[in-house]
Amino acid sequence: MSHSFFLPCPRGLEAALAEEIAEIAQRSRSLSLKVHNQVPGGVHCSGTLADAYRLNLHSRIASRVLLRIAQSSYVNENDIYDLTLAQPWEEWFTVDQTIRVDITAIKSPLKSLEFTTLKIKDAVCDRFRDLMSKRPSVNTRAPDMRIVGFLDARNYTLYLDTSGEALFKRGWRQETGDAPLRENLAAGLLRVSGWQPGTVLFDPMCGSGTILIEAAQILAGIPPGARRSFAFEKFLGFKSAEWLAIKGDFKPNPLPAAPTLFGSDISGDMIVMTRNNLRHAGIPFEVPLKQIEAQEVKPPAETPGVLLTNPPYGERIGVRGDSTVEHDEMATAFFSAFGTTLKQRFAGWKVFLFTADLGLPKLLRLKEARKTPFFNGALECRLFRFDMVAGFNRREAALPKGESPAAPQ
Repeated sequence: MSHSFFLPCPRGLEAALAEEIAEIAQRSRSLSLKVHNQVPGGVHCSGTLADAYRLNLHSRIASRVLLRIAQSSYVNENDIYDLTLAQPWEEWFTVDQTIRVDITAIKSPLKSLEFTTLKIKDAVCDRFRDLMSKRPSVNTRAPDMRIVGFLDARNYTLYLDTSGEALFKRGWRQETGDAPLRENLAAGLLRVSGWQPGTVLFDPMCGSGTILIEAAQILAGIPPGARRSFAFEKFLGFKSAEWLAIKGDFKPNPLPAAPTLFGSDISGDMIVMTRNNLRHAGIPFEVPLKQIEAQEVKPPAETPGVLLTNPPYGERIGVRGDSTVEHDEMATAFFSAFGTTLKQRFAGWKVFLFTADLGLPKLLRLKEARKTPFFNGALECRLFRFDMVAGFNRREAALPKGESPAAPQ
């Protein structure tokens, strides 16, 4: 039986997710999994429940895999209650399993989303009470089943979450730094950068190692969902033998003889954290890591590759800096020195910096080749690409100290 699915993702990664879904279908030889359309914040597709298993196991970019239960137009909360009450929830889970209801709305005329959420919860509970004289309990922290409502100006769509915890929670992270990059966003940045296994990748401000770990799992062929459980495993009629076959239907990649992934950070604590996280993520090879300030780094390999990083701001810039210097002044000096390092030492590299600071190129004194808009939650960000051209860099490196190259007329 074919079902409709919606896979939400960080805004800006919709095209990357659609491409990934098509690759999952091709790699798993699924003729039923089909991509339909992209909308802001996600991708619609269709397939069997087995395809939902595959998407949960293999998607690095999706935040969840939502199974569409019903859709209809609405005028008020009673319409929403009636549609929810009419659904055969007892075919998906038991009255003894706990539930949670979440709702998202865009341009909905309804005045209270909290009241609407309550109406959805009441409808699910009333369905079970009418059938069994008993109603399921609500657990907002660790529910067995998550029910998701989506409202636009006219239509109400009801979903059952097949994932459980968000898919960026891969099951390996035990330690984090301040405001770590989410795993699915890191995976999307790797895809958009064009990095491929075998190409040298360097993160000179690696923090707790999210970008490196995503790249290492891709390189090793480890599915992102290999180390966690999913809500669909609690569905009535869950086919465990089919799920085990899907989990076993991938082959680890042959590993390169020499390292191709490298990382560094100003903080020794972050380096230790990254090493621990790499181990917990099941990475079967060594990723060379070094404690060094970003403005002092050198290329870790002779072959130019991809430098991809999420530059820190605030505390981490000044981990060993002068605490008497104002942050703005410290950040300006840091990025100016880092830009000089890139120009003088990284000829031939493709440099990608992901940041919420839209003025970063000016601080680096570099002209971006491309800037791709993304959202990290509600925060507007950019992925800036800089192509480090060899000839220009050599000319600038040869200039007397303190002198800048002439601007083009």
